[in-house]
Amino acid sequence: MIFIGIDIASKKHDCCAINAHGMVLAPIFTFENNAEGFGDLLANIKSCERDVSKVRVGVEATGHYGSNLISFLLSKGFDIVVFNPLQVDMYRRAGSLRKTKTDKADAKFIAQMLLSSNAENSSYTPNQPDIADLKALNRHRSRLKGIRARLRTSVSRLVTVLFPELCEVVWSIHSTSSYVLLLEHPTAAAITDCHLTKLSNLLVASSRGKYGKEKALEIKNLAAKSIGKNSRVIGFELQQTIRLINNIADELDVLDGEIKALMLKINSPITTIPGISYNLGSIILSEIGCIENFSSPSKLLAYAGLEPSTYQSGNYSATKTSMVKRGSPYLRWAILQAARHVSRFDPTFGTYAEKKRLEGKHHFVVLNHVGRKLIRVIFHILKHNQVFEAAA
Repeated sequence: MIFIGIDIASKKHDCCAINAHGMVLAPIFTFENNAEGFGDLLANIKSCERDVSKVRVGVEATGHYGSNLISFLLSKGFDIVVFNPLQVDMYRRAGSLRKTKTDKADAKFIAQMLLSSNAENSSYTPNQPDIADLKALNRHRSRLKGIRARLRTSVSRLVTVLFPELCEVVWSIHSTSSYVLLLEHPTAAAITDCHLTKLSNLLVASSRGKYGKEKALEIKNLAAKSIGKNSRVIGFELQQTIRLINNIADELDVLDGEIKALMLKINSPITTIPGISYNLGSIILSEIGCIENFSSPSKLLAYAGLEPSTYQSGNYSATKTSMVKRGSPYLRWAILQAARHVSRFDPTFGTYAEKKRLEGKHHFVVLNHVGRKLIRVIFHILKHNQVFEAAA
């Protein structure tokens, strides 16, 4: 059996091969991140061992940089183990007191980790194509929402310059009615010059009747006394920012439709859990990926980063410790959101949450407990492909 460690980078990768005794079989070599480089890697591996079943390859999880290489190796029948970058970093630090960090050294460390923990690490099971597509869509959705959040921050900044008093008389500066108002009249001076009837009709239509003539008059009077800057350029920036936010909102609606269609195709039992929608269920499902990569609920809990940390020294054992938070932040967020909804819609989870609240636990601690219970349920229904059944 030989063990191959590969340190992945954006344009090139470094590879080290060792045998079962830890001896380096060939000089550590570098190959390009392209078809020719992958061919060179295959040739070098086969020069050490031609039987693919006797080769185990270890790589460090580096996001999209290594996805093509992993797919190539899997297509050739290689056994792949993907290591957490934190594991590799801690192994490297434990191996030497010197601050040695090179790509070639990392490739050797990964190969040694693969050898030393050969029995403990299970092979990498790739996600099904639909699950992989779902993950890509959800990550894209998260990035779009991040862009929208930054644009909303810009809107708040610009309104503070142009009409700071507006925040005092509307429900939210980011409501539909506020955006429609600011798109038509971005400055306090423009609102002051607007005819009251036109302003009233604008607010009635955009707020679906929530705001009327009284609110229009209140905003108009406040605008007349505003300390806001009457700047055409800043007003133009505000209008363009709002249009960008509206465009992203439209694209998110289209994206949500794609996610729902894919979830209907996958037909996962995760949506049978009360309170878990298509969007929330899609995040959980895509971040977990292949459930066969997890042998127990505790490992799934660790991947979500929801397990409590442990500290013990001598006779002392800490009783209040924080969450580890070293897993997928997307999965952790989705599980905690799902915990909040499930405790509202399912009596068993609701009773459990209330029990923790009566014990005096903080709201977020209660959510963490419910989330850990929910993970065990999710693990079971995905492992056995069973629909959720509420307790009698």
